[in-house]
Amino acid sequence: MATLEQNLWAVLNLFIFVWVYSWAKVQLGSAKLAILFALIVVYLSVISFPFLTWLLAGLFLLTTFGSEIMGKMNPWEGGKQLR
Repeated sequence: MATLEQNLWAVLNLFIFVWVYSWAKVQLGSAKLAILFALIVVYLSVISFPFLTWLLAGLFLLTTFGSEIMGKMNPWEGGKQLR
């Protein structure tokens, strides 16, 4: 019987695979090549270096929500305050 932690890892791994696949399909232009690339990245990040899984999840959150937050806290715009 699978534990909650194992289920969370499985969901996180599938999410990372789909995310890498969709990015690679656009960049490489081939679905077969994108699947191979995504399998290699997920294998290396999940099986060999599990810490990279959390790094990739953090990178996704930063790219998804970070642009809006960084837009509000832009240090290069002189006198603007957070609103």
